[in-house]
Amino acid sequence: MADPVLRAEDLVVERAGQHILDGVSMSVAPDATTLVQGPSGAGKTTLFNVLGLLDVPTAGSLYVDGADASTLSERKRARIRRDTIGFVFQNFQLIPDLTARENAALPQEHAGDRDDAWLDSLFDSLDISDLAGQYPSTLSGGEKQRVAIARALANRPAVVLADEPTGQLDPDTADAVLDLLFDTREQAGTALVVISHDRRLTDRFPERLTLQDGRLTASN
Repeated sequence: MADPVLRAEDLVVERAGQHILDGVSMSVAPDATTLVQGPSGAGKTTLFNVLGLLDVPTAGSLYVDGADASTLSERKRARIRRDTIGFVFQNFQLIPDLTARENAALPQEHAGDRDDAWLDSLFDSLDISDLAGQYPSTLSGGEKQRVAIARALANRPAVVLADEPTGQLDPDTADAVLDLLFDTREQAGTALVVISHDRRLTDRFPERLTLQDGRLTASN
């Protein structure tokens, strides 16, 4: 069995005396498609930030591609974020004065390894090739989400983390975007972890976890 791309052991995040995460452990295999569900305030975004090396836990360990992130400098953590993890943020976080294509290419620009053929393939798969020269202000929510998916996969990361990827979309657009996320994830050969309160997603994932009051349990 292949080593996990992400492995969390007893993660704790404490804020103002409150445990936002309370002993969270999970493992993500290289081919996993995992859904983490939970109500608002359960700690989902905090978990997203910790798994993505955007935040440091109060206690516990996180291994990314076998490396213990707790022992790494911030510079090395940033390199792992760039090369190993793709992000789909809840509010898209596209840069307004860059075109759709320029936004999607940002991870490659930061890595100094531009691959226009791969970006062409992503834009074609996501059906946004005709939007490449447009700016975020001209795009619909579903179009912005597709650009965000292209950006997340630009460096062919080992794992994609998606925080509420359907939360701002109507049901039909949400279904279409999720289909594209699954298809392009398979094309890129990456693991996928979706963190969401959207119960419409439940039947789409073979592995489901529930975060409640900072604790993570397997779902039926």
